[in-house]
Amino acid sequence: MKYFTLARNQFLVGLLVFSIVFSACSSSKLSSNTNSYSGKSETVQNQPMSSRASNMANSSMNTSSVAADYSPYGNESEAKGERYAAITENPFLESSRAPLSTFSIDVDTASYSNVRRFLNEGSLPPKDAVRIEELVNYFEYDYPQPVGDVPFSVNTDVATAPWNAKHKIVQIGLQGKKVSLDNVPPSNIVFLLDVSGSMTSQLPMLKDSLRILVNQLSVKDRVAIVVYAGASGLVLPSTNNKSEIMNALEDLQAGGSTNGGAGIQLAYKVALDNFIQGGNNRVILATDGDFNVGLASDNELVKMIENKRKSGVFLSVLGFGAGNLNDSMMEKLADKGNGNYSYIDSKDEAKKALGQQVAGTLYTIAKDVKIQVEFNPALVAGYRLIGYENRLLADKDFNDDKKDAGEIGAGHTVTALYEIVPAGTAIINPGVDELKYSKVERSETQFGNEMMTVKLRYKEPDANESRLLSVGVLDVNKSIESASENLRFASAVAQFGLILRDSRYKGSASFRNINNLAGGALGDDLRNYRSEFLGLVEKAQRLQN
Repeated sequence: MKYFTLARNQFLVGLLVFSIVFSACSSSKLSSNTNSYSGKSETVQNQPMSSRASNMANSSMNTSSVAADYSPYGNESEAKGERYAAITENPFLESSRAPLSTFSIDVDTASYSNVRRFLNEGSLPPKDAVRIEELVNYFEYDYPQPVGDVPFSVNTDVATAPWNAKHKIVQIGLQGKKVSLDNVPPSNIVFLLDVSGSMTSQLPMLKDSLRILVNQLSVKDRVAIVVYAGASGLVLPSTNNKSEIMNALEDLQAGGSTNGGAGIQLAYKVALDNFIQGGNNRVILATDGDFNVGLASDNELVKMIENKRKSGVFLSVLGFGAGNLNDSMMEKLADKGNGNYSYIDSKDEAKKALGQQVAGTLYTIAKDVKIQVEFNPALVAGYRLIGYENRLLADKDFNDDKKDAGEIGAGHTVTALYEIVPAGTAIINPGVDELKYSKVERSETQFGNEMMTVKLRYKEPDANESRLLSVGVLDVNKSIESASENLRFASAVAQFGLILRDSRYKGSASFRNINNLAGGALGDDLRNYRSEFLGLVEKAQRLQN
């Protein structure tokens, strides 16, 4: 009997322990699932620095090692079903340890018009939708035209940083040579159009946009139309007959899933079949980027585009739609396809990208354009490249003509901004401990007042070897109010991006500061783009408040 009682008690104790453990495990599993969901949401808005980028901030490593090991696009984040490549902001680097900063130029403007779409719809954009360099480069600047046989001019300006009075801001501006459409080579264009079900509501705007482009073409230019949904097909063989092109666009209908990979392969085949030696051979992809059949992963599509660009056919991307927009995919495809990426949120934007700036969209005047800046440690304690996070290159890539970089189209302007920490000023990376062994005292050198040297490499559109340009930049003490109209407006737009991203480097940036700077630097503003910017600033301020 005692044995039975003892056994029974042991059984009850065991059962009690099992119940407690089971309950704890279930609770842990539920908690784990909840944290997983919350963690995903947190990733969207507060993507942490990768370990490599974190090391760069802590030890001011040379950017070449970062570019070699760190994926520039990062992880993807999602907002309302839309996909954006996560951005880890460039930190301040010490010029004594990392004197070189190397990156590819970027003429994409998609981020600005996408941010505008969010603000006009009454919401702030996701942080990763805000690429500051694309906000700045949306606008034209009053840089002088190039002289001689160089395809672009190089311009610089220096002033006090508007969001940190202890720092300076340096503007590097490139102005592409303007070319009349009458003087550009003939074009062999293939419209690659997404007519899947996800594009149903966007098809009217897509048609209107391409009509604007077709109306700019001449009899020497040819267009073919390839469509894709569940399957891909050639809707219109290559022709210079505008009536046939317009009729084919009018007859387009949407429906089905999205086999983008097959469509891209067919479009490149058609482009190669009609290749014009010395001409502009280009595929123009119009899509929301929602590829869900065939080569569905970004890596597969990017690798295919990298292989296709070797044929001499470039790829430009027009983004449409909302809700399922795959911005991450479209940016990568345009980048690797030697083209540019525009987001069409309105007919006015279509007129800008495909009407007023069509020469830049169609005609490349310089390819594989790289910038390398060398900083003088005697005058510059540290620096930070504002934006261009997904365009960073290893320092050795600057002289490597096999390394792909960005293109400049006819009439395009490209602007890059550096925030400079003058010598003798502490370098502060928020969240990162101060470095112990890196204090360098300012001293006079044989280079006098030269704070940095800007070097550029570029290739002619049909060339395989690059050409080198070099420009010295002198240190000056000048308030931002005394700076050029170009720098004042560009720094106002950059400030706007810093606030929208809630950047750790935004300092004293404010909407009031943006309004004062931009409002006094509107220039001629014949098409009201800069005035519209002030309206977006006002909307963002209301939404944030």
